[in-house]
Amino acid sequence: MTFDVRDRPIAASRKPRPVSWLFLGVVAIAGLIALDALARRGAERWALSQVRVSAEAAVGLRVAMLRSEIEKQRTLPLVLAEDPGVRAALERPDESRLLALDNRLDLLAEATRAGAIYLLDTKGMTIAASNFRTQESFVGSDYAFRPYFQRAMSDGHGEHFAFGTVSHRPGLYLSRRLEGATGPLGVVVVKAEFEAVEDEWRRFAEPTFATDERGIVLVASERAWQFRTLAPVPEAERADIRASLQFGDAPLDMLPIRPVPEPPGSVVADAPPGLAGQSFVEVEAAVPTTGWTLHLLAPTAPSLALATTAARSLALLLAVAGLGSLGLWLARRRRLEEERELQATARRELEARVAERTVELSAANERLVGEIDERRRTQAALTELQDELVQASKLAVLGQIAASVAHEVNQPVAAIRTFAENARLFLDRGEAEAARGNLSIIGDLTERVGIITGELRAFARKSPAEVTRVSLREVIDGARLLVGHRLRQQDITLDVDMGGEEIAVAAAPVRLEQVFVNLLQNAAEALGERPDGRIRIEARSDAGHVTVTVADNGPGLPPDVRKALFMPFVTTKSAGLGLGLLISRDIIAEFGGTFSAGEAEGAVFTMILRRA
Repeated sequence: MTFDVRDRPIAASRKPRPVSWLFLGVVAIAGLIALDALARRGAERWALSQVRVSAEAAVGLRVAMLRSEIEKQRTLPLVLAEDPGVRAALERPDESRLLALDNRLDLLAEATRAGAIYLLDTKGMTIAASNFRTQESFVGSDYAFRPYFQRAMSDGHGEHFAFGTVSHRPGLYLSRRLEGATGPLGVVVVKAEFEAVEDEWRRFAEPTFATDERGIVLVASERAWQFRTLAPVPEAERADIRASLQFGDAPLDMLPIRPVPEPPGSVVADAPPGLAGQSFVEVEAAVPTTGWTLHLLAPTAPSLALATTAARSLALLLAVAGLGSLGLWLARRRRLEEERELQATARRELEARVAERTVELSAANERLVGEIDERRRTQAALTELQDELVQASKLAVLGQIAASVAHEVNQPVAAIRTFAENARLFLDRGEAEAARGNLSIIGDLTERVGIITGELRAFARKSPAEVTRVSLREVIDGARLLVGHRLRQQDITLDVDMGGEEIAVAAAPVRLEQVFVNLLQNAAEALGERPDGRIRIEARSDAGHVTVTVADNGPGLPPDVRKALFMPFVTTKSAGLGLGLLISRDIIAEFGGTFSAGEAEGAVFTMILRRA
């Protein structure tokens, strides 16, 4: 048997290796456990801080939303308290006046999304309400027991959140006292309901609710939480609330959320079933001008799970990297070279992916540039289409004023013929001076014909919307020249009152003249054969603006037409297109002005233009 002495040192060198690798393994496992615990703890704290930061930002936005809804409704009692129609209904409450006020309040409540608007006399009896048509009508109900009525009568105004005794819907009641010459006339009340706000809150994952000074939930994204409390309500105060019917028969029990020690600053919901057992971070913020507090519960489970998973994965990755580095240090140079080769390969792959992504971004940028160019072309086409629509409107009006212009031209043409024949006779007789006088008159008449036809050509021409300094009187005179014959045919009186001054405005002259022609044509159409037809144009100027009103004494605008007056194809004419007023409003808007319609004795249209 042979014996190789080289075997002995090899065996001696390999013997302790299992012990060293076992020790390293134990140390590595202990380090992994400790690193995992630290990572999980740190991730939880970081995630909770991020959840709180996000929740604080979200609660600020929802406070702004709630406050905006309240402030919007707060203005209504102030405006209605100064309304002559409301005051007249309290001073002289006859049936027709109250019915008219009911209809007005109904339209106003629908436009402002108010729950209800109603008027109380000094005894707290409802005499007019926006819901007078419904089975829940407040008309005839006595609300003298309500705090908002009592505060309005004593302090001038009041606010009170309560459960509706008739509508059975909660809301914030905003009241304002109306003062008369001899004392209070009554109280106007606006009920602000928050169903739209609650529906908006339900779109988010965070339960949200608002509480009053006593900690009672008033508005909540969770229906089951409304009229619950953050803290027990004393029995005496609970009895007062029940007696005032503020929250109906709500039990006023505790809100089903409770604080928990871990994670810090968290609460757990016990109900409803969809939220039971979930953990939340609670943030709150005061709702300015109300005394309310808005609470938002940000769920922690998704953020904690994601953060802890990411942190533990990162910790594991770091540990593996550390162990890998230790293994590389213990391994031979070959392992180090292989690792360098792997890193080089990974770097090349990353560079390749970066280059590929750069190409994709360049292509996306080119597409974006193309879309911008296409949008510009579309905008140019839209502008051109608007100009074509204005021109089409002018050509439609030309057909109506052709007879007027023909009549205006016919008179000077007939006179020219007469004076020309007389001039020939004067020349035959040798009366050169008389013939010269006739020829001078013929020149004046020809100039008048030129003015009339020039005005017609200018009106028909497709003119650019270049805003310049324009004499308002010249524009009105041009419009009068185009429609004057029709006004004389219908025996319509046209009054122009400019306050004795020459007013210049910033506008495109032909387009502004088109607006006046359209308004005069509409007024003449509305007056028909009325024997005392009258149109009045009045202009008044201040430091920077000119207000022009065009009014007639016709039948006015029907209510259904007035509601959709500036919608395309809405008209009262049998042959009308319903585009004139829409185009007129767009033309005035091009000049930086406004165009609106109203009604007094007849129809009234008001333009506000920039003074040149």
